[in-house]
Amino acid sequence: MTDPQDAIDAEGDARATERDPRIREHNAGDQQEGVPFIGAGPGDPKLLTVAGKELVEAADLVVHAGSLVNSELLEEYCADAETVSSIGKDLEELIPLMRDAYRDGENVVRLHSGDPAIYGAALEQMDALEHEGVPTYFVPGVTAAFAASATLRTQLTLNEVSNHVAFTRPQGKTLDAEEDHIGEFVEMGDVTTCIYLGTHAVADTMDRLLEDGHDPETPVTVVYHASWPDEDIIEGTIETIGEKVEDAGYRASALVLIGEAVTGAGYERSYLYDGWANRGSGEADD
Repeated sequence: MTDPQDAIDAEGDARATERDPRIREHNAGDQQEGVPFIGAGPGDPKLLTVAGKELVEAADLVVHAGSLVNSELLEEYCADAETVSSIGKDLEELIPLMRDAYRDGENVVRLHSGDPAIYGAALEQMDALEHEGVPTYFVPGVTAAFAASATLRTQLTLNEVSNHVAFTRPQGKTLDAEEDHIGEFVEMGDVTTCIYLGTHAVADTMDRLLEDGHDPETPVTVVYHASWPDEDIIEGTIETIGEKVEDAGYRASALVLIGEAVTGAGYERSYLYDGWANRGSGEADD
C-alpha cells in the first residue's frame, strides 16, 4: 500500500490542476460506484437521509465513527453487515480494511457522524482510497448545528439579527491560537457562531471573549447530544455559560452557539412573504 500521506499529497496535487470529471457526471443524490462516505446525521436514526439509509442497509461492511454514531442506527439499519469502529484506528489500518473488502466484492460503507464535510477528516481517507484504485463519493448528512436549531425552535439566520453563520472550532492541539477566529465572528454582531469540537474548552473560550471586550450578555446556548435521547440544553451568556457547562460535567459531544439568533427574539419580518418578491412581476404587467 502507498503511504497514506504520499497518496494524499499526490491526489491533492492532481486536484489542483484538473477537476475530477465525476463532478459533472453525478449529483449529491446519486448512488455511484465505490465506497460512499455517508453522514449519519446528528444522532437520531430518523435523521439519516433516505440515500444514506438505503446504502447502509445494503452494506456488507460498515466502518463507523464509534460512539459518535448512535448504536440504535447501527442496530436498525446495519443488522446484516459487519460493523467496525474507526475509533483508535489510523489511516494505515483503515485504508487496507476498506480497500481489501471492496476488492473482494463487498459493499463497503464509511459512516461518519453528522455531515462528513464538517470536521469529518473524510477527504484524506477518500484520497488514500482513490490512490489505491478504490472510487469514493460523498453522501451528505444533517450536521449538529441544524439539529440544534430545530431543537431550539429558531433559525441560525434571522432578518436584522443574524445574516451569517460561522462553523468553527476553538484553539487547541490541532488549531493554533492565531487560527482561532471565534472572537472575530462574535465581533461582527450579525453572525451565529457554531462551535464544534469545543465542549471541553467552553470556559476558556468565553474567558478569551470577555478579555477581548465582548458583551458579557451575548446569548450562548450549548446543546449536548443534539437529537439523541439524552439531549440537554444549557442556556446562558458569554459571562455565565462556562460555569454552567462545567457544572453539568460535559466535556465532549456538544455544540456551542453564540449570538442573538439562538433566542429567536428581536428579528424583523422578512421581505420574502410581504409581497416584495412579487412586486417586480406586478409592475411589469402594468
